[in-house]
Amino acid sequence: MEVHDKVANFNLLNQDGKTVQLTDFSGKSVVLFFYPKADTPGCTIEACGFRDALTRLQKAGAVVLGISRDTPKAQKKFQEKYDLPYTLLADVDETVCKQFDVLREKNMYGKKVMGIERTTFLIGPDQRLLHIFAKVKPEGHAEEVLAILKENAAAK
Repeated sequence: MEVHDKVANFNLLNQDGKTVQLTDFSGKSVVLFFYPKADTPGCTIEACGFRDALTRLQKAGAVVLGISRDTPKAQKKFQEKYDLPYTLLADVDETVCKQFDVLREKNMYGKKVMGIERTTFLIGPDQRLLHIFAKVKPEGHAEEVLAILKENAAAK
């Protein structure tokens, strides 16, 4: 997927077991952040960063969606534990992970495993890809996304 490409619609269950589609947010920018696993150290830092910046992201016209291969139940637990006020999506069968090509071979305790490479996609109100943040460092990432959102808004 390249910047300016139209992002195909997808639907997944959220933390409450309800179906959510990308088209539910047409007309708004979508911050879609992929993270490896709920309630792990890096993912918690990243998710809490988006929580803390959410009001400013919303003022910039964006909706935040977190996505991992966890179950809706695990997402719900993660959301409640850290008071995350945005939607978490469960991509248990990796359909959307494959659509966005975020699965990478990783080395875990000496074994090769497939896992999510921490990546964020900024999708415009017209469902076109505006920006890709690859190999994300969790610390300060929400601020980085906010800066690009504001830059895009100023360019219009």
